[in-house]
Amino acid sequence: MEYGICNLSVIPLRAEANDRSEQVSQVLFGETFEITEWKDNWVKIITSFDNYSGWIGQLQFNMLGHLAYKRIKQMPPPITHRAVTQAWKITNNSILYLPMGSSLSFLEGTTCRIGDEKFEIIGEIGETENMAVTATSFLNAPYLWGGRTHFGIDCSGFTQAVFRSQGVNLLRDACMQVEQGYDINTLHDAQLGDLAFFENAEKKIVHVGIMLNNERIIHASGKVKIDSIDEKGIYSEDQRRHTHKLTTIKRVF
Repeated sequence: MEYGICNLSVIPLRAEANDRSEQVSQVLFGETFEITEWKDNWVKIITSFDNYSGWIGQLQFNMLGHLAYKRIKQMPPPITHRAVTQAWKITNNSILYLPMGSSLSFLEGTTCRIGDEKFEIIGEIGETENMAVTATSFLNAPYLWGGRTHFGIDCSGFTQAVFRSQGVNLLRDACMQVEQGYDINTLHDAQLGDLAFFENAEKKIVHVGIMLNNERIIHASGKVKIDSIDEKGIYSEDQRRHTHKLTTIKRVF
């Protein structure tokens, strides 16, 4: 088995091995993965963080040895908590702008290392905020299919990012996240941090958001925003109608 690590701020994870293929997720700085296939200028990977599969460009990562990969798996590195953290790439005196949730691999003091490259972290990486503060820091982030950052994020990428900041790992897609945690009986019992899931006409899970209390939800739909929620589902205050049909509420921690 071969392994790799992302050495750029954020790279697209695509469904197929070409630049026109849809972005299904993103790989953030310092995240590791298994390589399962090589094809032209592309590699197929399985991410270590959430076991998600897709294709990335061969020029967008560094190879990683088995022992180094094993070490990171056993002792996950600290992650950044600010929307943007600057990292000075010492080898060529350039700056990378790391999104929240970036992994500071092999961190020693304020310097992390990826292969032969060293990155000096500028300023503090930030501290863990409570869930409401972290979630609302994403307000107005534009919706982006497959996105995981403040500069573009989808509904399950948003929930995953917020929960990761709290030390809880969610799977990547809403239809996967619904299998985690346990059911909450009624909307009245919902509290901050519960996940609300929504279904389409075919009863497939297609949307997820984070409950702020039993009447308000923060979610990514067009942008990250706060809406009302009742037994029918999300009531969009922008559109003045119900937009998502509630199916279940889960408590993960």
